[in-house]
Amino acid sequence: MEHLNDSLLPLLGNLHEHMTFLADVGNVRDADLLGQIRTAWNNFVTSGQVWALSIGVIIGYLFKSLTSYG
Repeated sequence: MEHLNDSLLPLLGNLHEHMTFLADVGNVRDADLLGQIRTAWNNFVTSGQVWALSIGVIIGYLFKSLTSYG
């Protein structure tokens, strides 16, 4: 029985943490997920990060093309 207890302890040791996480799911205040995505995307565009991402992808592709053989 002691062997069974030792093998289950790592699995059941964090059970309390998982149960509190499930209890916290019910405390969601703003459930408008699409609205949050829209707000994040608008902030991404207005802050200029979309241009930095685009330029980085283009420069990275050019760098990969110039340094690869074949």
